[in-house]
Amino acid sequence: MITCIVTDLDGTLLNHESKISPENLESLKISQEKGIEVIVATGRNYPDVMEIFKDTGLKTWVIAANGATIHDPAGNRFDHLPMEKPKAMKLLQWLEERDYYYEIFSDDYLYSPQRGRQLIEIELDRLCTANPDISRAELEKHAVIQFSQTGFSFIDSYKEIENPAINVYNILAFSFDKQKLDVGWETFRNDQSITLVTSGTYNFEFEHKEASKGNALVKLANHLGIALKDILAMGDSMNDLSMLEKVGYPVAMGNARQDVKNTAIEIAETNDQHGVANTIKRLILSSITV
Repeated sequence: MITCIVTDLDGTLLNHESKISPENLESLKISQEKGIEVIVATGRNYPDVMEIFKDTGLKTWVIAANGATIHDPAGNRFDHLPMEKPKAMKLLQWLEERDYYYEIFSDDYLYSPQRGRQLIEIELDRLCTANPDISRAELEKHAVIQFSQTGFSFIDSYKEIENPAINVYNILAFSFDKQKLDVGWETFRNDQSITLVTSGTYNFEFEHKEASKGNALVKLANHLGIALKDILAMGDSMNDLSMLEKVGYPVAMGNARQDVKNTAIEIAETNDQHGVANTIKRLILSSITV
């Protein structure tokens, strides 16, 4: 029996315009009314999640920054797992020296280099010049979503966040240059001192070696007294695998990566077809007496 719903945001609960459809929102609210615990588990930073939900009337537990933070429905921080600061600084130095666009997830801000967006424009120009058949408009949509997050604070150098009081929960590198993405992945894929994940086609992310959506969900489920076998989790990307592999009802979106689909007991509709709402209706609400 499903007693808890965990949903990813981008590519899952959110459509391609990064919005929650009325259908998806209603299904989560009805689930809560029926006594089902609802948890959001996302790679986004917590302040950004709050901006997305601010006018929805929906309050849930939030696992953010790929499991590095957990907040309760009232907005209180329940748990966090920041990166070791010296390691974070070395990673940022590596990215900055090689002209990567990056974002640093902290408690209150999303730090990013002043010239970061210029770097993305340069990459777009090079890619579209070398590949005339590529749709620049389509690529720019990804950049717009990246830049539309809440809480940006622009810095001249990563050294500005060296203060030990500034927690680093996640470092995201974003690039349209496949070679740069491949180099970053290959350089750090065997680094046992961090967790390396990707949440989209054009990024890779660093976090604490013990931080993941799956580990955070286990911690939260234990706190709430919920059995993992009774949890329905929905996702679409590699950073969702750690939670999908731990629950009794793992569901992949229709738009999910194939390796994510391989872990699922069911494939939902896509995020643009209200896959979350339809899955909840099929697996939960249809069996609950109104």
